[in-house]
Amino acid sequence: MRARESERPFPDPNPERSRPVVPPPEPTAGHWAGAPSACLADGKIHLAYRLRRPVGEGRGYAVVIARATDDGERFETLGTVHKDRLDTESLERPALVRTEEGRWRLYVSCATPGTKHWRVEVLEADSPERLAGASADVVLPGSAGVGVKDPVILRHGGKWHLWASCHPLEEWDEADRMVTDYATSADGLDWTWHGTVLRGRPGLWDARGARVTTVVPHQGHIFAYYDGRASAAENYEERTGLALGTGIGGVLLAQGDAPIAESAHHGSGLRYLCAVPLPGGYGWRLYYEATRADGAHELRTEVHRGSRPRVR
Repeated sequence: MRARESERPFPDPNPERSRPVVPPPEPTAGHWAGAPSACLADGKIHLAYRLRRPVGEGRGYAVVIARATDDGERFETLGTVHKDRLDTESLERPALVRTEEGRWRLYVSCATPGTKHWRVEVLEADSPERLAGASADVVLPGSAGVGVKDPVILRHGGKWHLWASCHPLEEWDEADRMVTDYATSADGLDWTWHGTVLRGRPGLWDARGARVTTVVPHQGHIFAYYDGRASAAENYEERTGLALGTGIGGVLLAQGDAPIAESAHHGSGLRYLCAVPLPGGYGWRLYYEATRADGAHELRTEVHRGSRPRVR
């Protein structure tokens, strides 16, 4: 099963046509702004993203909730969730969701102190401005043998769907390995796991792991964009690939033997791709985290205008 680029919901990401959205906290390696999650509500793009310092200086220290002041390049901050209010050593990729009832949820990836374990907690409020002050509850605890992080959440066909990065914890030095597991829920809180749908391929660029970052149902297919790396040395500098499925919860087939997008700078990292329909519905806006020439990571965006996205 292969998909030509003309059959995809939007063209492959190209950092040369992208624009910066959020700079890193400092212009040096180990400082990151990125891991975005975007959604469209009330005609405005809403965005959650992670801020990070180097290991030893705080790691992922905040998740910012923001709303676009234009069509998706400039944002006003609505609130910030600092890691100090959660029992975590580091925060990673969030998932920002508006429910059908009009409530707002922020699913946050949290590193359990003193371990390689990750879990996901959820904050819920009646507006995005109130999310930062909402109480947090563990919704994806993982287990003693598996860490769970970086959720991708989609409402489709009257059901909640989730793809999450799962890390085996049997060996300390191997905990960076990752696969993507799939789960469903009736309410977005109580999840049932259905197994692994995407994993790395031995000998290829994604051999060390594959982490789904956005899922788009399009013309009868499921297009899943994912982060991959070949080795532990490429941790934090994943590149973007594409996988294809025929059923929303089915196994995803990685496309091609090379990534579809990477940065031209140090480390080649282009990761955590997120896609959201443009206000008005004609085209897509992509957000992703990209490595800069100075080794820092910044949040960037690019837009693909065209016909109304056919998502069903």
